[in-house]
Amino acid sequence: MVLSELKFDRILIVKPSSLGDIIHALPVLNGLRHRYPTARISWLVNRQYAPLLEKHPQLDEVIPFDRQKFNSVLGAAVMTFQLGGFAKAIRSRKFDLAIDLQGLFRSGLMTWISRAPVRLGFHPAREGAGIFYTHRIPFDSSRHAVERNYAVAKILGFENVPVEFKIPVHPESEQSVRQKLLAGGLPPTDPFVLVWPGSRWETKNYLPDRYAELIDRWQQETNVRVVLGGSPSERELCRRIAQSCRAQPIDLAGHTDLLEMVALVAKSALVVCNDSAPAHLAAALRQPLVAIYGPTDPNRTGPYGSKGKTLIADLPCAPCFFRKLNQCSHDHDCMNRITVDQILQAMKSSWDHRPSLSNPVSGGGRGS
Repeated sequence: MVLSELKFDRILIVKPSSLGDIIHALPVLNGLRHRYPTARISWLVNRQYAPLLEKHPQLDEVIPFDRQKFNSVLGAAVMTFQLGGFAKAIRSRKFDLAIDLQGLFRSGLMTWISRAPVRLGFHPAREGAGIFYTHRIPFDSSRHAVERNYAVAKILGFENVPVEFKIPVHPESEQSVRQKLLAGGLPPTDPFVLVWPGSRWETKNYLPDRYAELIDRWQQETNVRVVLGGSPSERELCRRIAQSCRAQPIDLAGHTDLLEMVALVAKSALVVCNDSAPAHLAAALRQPLVAIYGPTDPNRTGPYGSKGKTLIADLPCAPCFFRKLNQCSHDHDCMNRITVDQILQAMKSSWDHRPSLSNPVSGGGRGS
């Protein structure tokens, strides 16, 4: 069976998390829509990330999955009981193609539950997920995550469709962000730098005191305001950074939802952050970017196609992929070696070469 010659009418994408990984999978959606323009395409995603995909012009349906309910024994028991109904709902859609871009046992199981006659997943697969697939996507761990996902394009016959990100920026979220910035003293026409100092791994985080120094020096030398962004769990981090600054940034940490975060990144003139979802979002939206990397490999998970700067210390221990600081025996040297001067220079270079400040609606592919 040559899959590239088949026509699929009902397609399921399984990519539940995380936010950055979902962004890395968006070019597959774009390619599928070009290859099968009349197909009904659904995406199974963790409920917390569903807003990013809802109302997406290339999607027909978002299927939210409550992953968090598995975090407790009671929740797992309830979800196991409910899984029968969930499976029935998935099967009722009569998918003829299911693609697992997560590559874990749970996501592989979801493709099998769908009863799609063609089920695509990575090889080699983690956690034994390969038992659920009928066809396999070669997995090359040395390639960027976007390119690993896009290997499905050759199998399905849309490898000539350029890698392209489509991320809608919703007008209501833009308006909400504009009002929050105005409340912080920033006129709607004034450009700003978005600094997002947190991430899901504590080892990815650049030093808070240096972020404070960076913000002070930038605002003093350029007279351009800085806006701090962060999730609710990063509010304390951003509060400490803001309190350490002489010239106060606008602190929106914990005050933006997912769609407002998209609008905030899209409206910014420059984004400065660690290896985190805002970096991948900024790259996908083609926003000027300075990304600070330490324990991870930018060749594999760096801002894809970005015209911005990626800073990383050249150390023999990096990338280590440690998540906790107590796992590091080098005193977090990968971050300590990156200086405020280096970041400031990268910011000024990106600022001088930034494109028009008009807000983008979608991003482009690598090199476009």
